[in-house]
Amino acid sequence: MSHDPVAILIDHWKDDPHSTYNTWFLWSERLKNFRSIRRGIAQVVREIDAGSFGNAYRGSALETVVGSVAEQRQIFKGADHAFLWKPKLRIPDIYENPTNQKAFGRLLHTCNCCDTADAVIEAIHRIDALQIKGLGPAVANLLYFIHPTLVLPFNTAIVRGFNALTGSNVKLGRWDHYLGMREVALRLNDTYRTRLSNDLGAVGGLLFDIGSSRISAPPRIDDAAAMQSWEADLQRVREESAAVLKAWAIERESDTTHTQMQGWLRDLGHALGFDVWIAANDRSRAFGAGQLSDGCLTQLPDGIHGAIDAVRLIDVVWVDKTTTRVAAAFEVEHSTSIYSGIVRMLDLALGSDVGAASQLFLVAPDSRREEVRQQLRRPAFSRVSELGIRYLPYAELDRHREAIARFGSGLKPLLEISEQL
Repeated sequence: MSHDPVAILIDHWKDDPHSTYNTWFLWSERLKNFRSIRRGIAQVVREIDAGSFGNAYRGSALETVVGSVAEQRQIFKGADHAFLWKPKLRIPDIYENPTNQKAFGRLLHTCNCCDTADAVIEAIHRIDALQIKGLGPAVANLLYFIHPTLVLPFNTAIVRGFNALTGSNVKLGRWDHYLGMREVALRLNDTYRTRLSNDLGAVGGLLFDIGSSRISAPPRIDDAAAMQSWEADLQRVREESAAVLKAWAIERESDTTHTQMQGWLRDLGHALGFDVWIAANDRSRAFGAGQLSDGCLTQLPDGIHGAIDAVRLIDVVWVDKTTTRVAAAFEVEHSTSIYSGIVRMLDLALGSDVGAASQLFLVAPDSRREEVRQQLRRPAFSRVSELGIRYLPYAELDRHREAIARFGSGLKPLLEISEQL
């Protein structure tokens, strides 16, 4: 057993079922959002370059992207606060100042196109030199989803946890302090890489949980009594977590229902004569007597031009056997964000030629109908009506799937039991 207090801390943190490591970093839905967030950032850049971004956060492409980030579990809750317009302070000054807005766009574009830490840091130095009022290191939460191995997530809890663990005095709102924190966090990550990850979300999650007081930073190693008390506190947190696993049971139930919907759509697609693709990160999930991917495509056909990356993580895809083109795509949103599901569908449709030739379905519980309706009404999703994304309720799928499988053909039965809100 390790006597290194930080190693002990990390091990206890990873064993805690309610730690950010287990609830977010290992969350199966987490990686699905990276591509859509990156594409959303590219859309923000395009709107700024075209002069169509506007002068308000509400309804902008930036609100869509930041909303997707903010819904990435607890660690990013409140990520949108830094971008909300504060009229009394008139910050962040990227909505009413065209020069600052373009500089912000250049930062996002540079980071979206570069692939080295030096290029990212240089872009940060350039934006910092402009001293744009109210635009600080919170932007790193966008940059993280572009370069998860180069950029450390940033918020108040992460800073608080970093200061507690390292004895530093990093201040919020300053890019130079953020860059210094990032350097030390990289060294910490290198030292404990076998326990953490190349993805800086892991060390960011550790700092977040320390800063949120879920776990405590270790005391000085030469203080034996304090060290013993600290280890006892870690054990207490671990035992408390084990005693409240009901929340995890609910989470597993949600995953089971999500998988069940994918399995129904898989079987229905096969019955209607389509080849079926299951999301790459869900293929090994248990379903029935086998795996969710049983009988499904092991690779996407060459006919899906310009869309391979976007299609890989869509929950279920039906492919026409004759044309090898996508006939229908389904995103299942059992308990995860409707918002993020729509973003992924837009990513698929607008980032390729799939949307024009395919029918897109958002599959969700009946109880979420109004939530789906409200999200589809967002100004940022104005293109949805053109794409014809449809809402397919669980109950309708359950009620009609066996009859459709026996007597149906093509997509017409799915169109009849779904609706365009």
